[in-house]
Amino acid sequence: MRGRFIFILSVLLWCMNAQWLSAQSRPHPNPLPGLLKKHWPQTGTVMQAAKDYELQIIYTQIDRDSLNQPHFQTYDLYTNDSLYYYPASTVKMPAAFLALEKLNQLHIRDLDRDSRLAFRAVRPPQTEVEVDSSAPQGYPSIGHYIKKIFLVSDNDAFNRLYEFLGQAELNRRLHDKGYQHCRIIHRLGSEGAAFGPEDNQFTNPVAAYRGAAQLYFQGEVHSVADYDFALQNEQKGVAYFKQGERIEQSFDFSRKNYCALRDLHDMLQAVIFPEAVALERRFDLKPDDYRWLYRWLSGRPRASNVPAYAELPDGYVKFLMYGGATERIPESIHVFNKVGFAYGYLTDVAYIMDTATGVEFMLAATIHVNANQTYNDNVYEYDSIGLPFLRNLGQIIYEHELTRERAFRPDFSKILGN
Repeated sequence: MRGRFIFILSVLLWCMNAQWLSAQSRPHPNPLPGLLKKHWPQTGTVMQAAKDYELQIIYTQIDRDSLNQPHFQTYDLYTNDSLYYYPASTVKMPAAFLALEKLNQLHIRDLDRDSRLAFRAVRPPQTEVEVDSSAPQGYPSIGHYIKKIFLVSDNDAFNRLYEFLGQAELNRRLHDKGYQHCRIIHRLGSEGAAFGPEDNQFTNPVAAYRGAAQLYFQGEVHSVADYDFALQNEQKGVAYFKQGERIEQSFDFSRKNYCALRDLHDMLQAVIFPEAVALERRFDLKPDDYRWLYRWLSGRPRASNVPAYAELPDGYVKFLMYGGATERIPESIHVFNKVGFAYGYLTDVAYIMDTATGVEFMLAATIHVNANQTYNDNVYEYDSIGLPFLRNLGQIIYEHELTRERAFRPDFSKILGN
């Protein structure tokens, strides 16, 4: 009798899922145009000149079945994988994922994300590092660099992961996974500015230690691969500044980093929902890596136990929904994301969930705010146009998600580590 009951229950669940999945597979109209038009007072400034702002948006609705498995419906607006935009610090996200993957694939006993690192310098403008005053242990590690990337978007942390991975290996790994519209070919920030295209082909020697014992050594690596893409609109603007001098010509982005917004969205999806992504597009991470990444992808500076970050607001690197705002984010809302901003470009790639309401969705967007079409003059409309638009966009989608019917409420325990 018990066996018959279980069989009948299984059939009923299968029928429910089959009916639900059939409904999910039907085509749905793109909600983005209607939502943005409905909220025209908040979006009109950008939407009426979307091409000028180089706007791109990707929105993914997530519905769970009775087994809590996610199913996705993705909509986009103005996306173009071949149209150049500057991704800025968003390229730090794949570098973080790949650094953990490389640690796993080295298969060296006792080598992990907390191992002490030492970077050497063999040619200018390379620099050495053996100390990190922001780390509780006082020394650099892959783990602490990744924390700094997601908590405060630290440039030096990315530069060291870039050196650990090597230019060619970093790009090869992404391309092999199918993220073809990426070229990550240079360091970032003020220190990164000292490196020319050829300098960035060389990456520092690095060693890893457990106590005094050296676990791993990687000598200087020279990458010679060609990452030239046939991208549109890599020559931008009417002028730029270089060493204080105004140059009256377009700024050349053809030797700058690039990663299509869709690829960044899909990489984050592969980490948040690895079981729902094709095996070849996943990162080689352990269950503990995922749990650890979720903590820092959604981390807030004040909860980091890093004194230097304690005074930074919750929204410091949370542009969608919060626009870098100073107010505290409700404890029920978790934003797993990576932002970037430079040269007038603002980008955020996020998975957002609310444990109080059961809302969850993915949202990625990039916008370019440079009215005078001049680069390196530090005159960009981040605060007046860019950040308010991203904040409003996130809130519009969140409010829409509150009204969207779900057959099954999501169980977030796996992501939250409960």
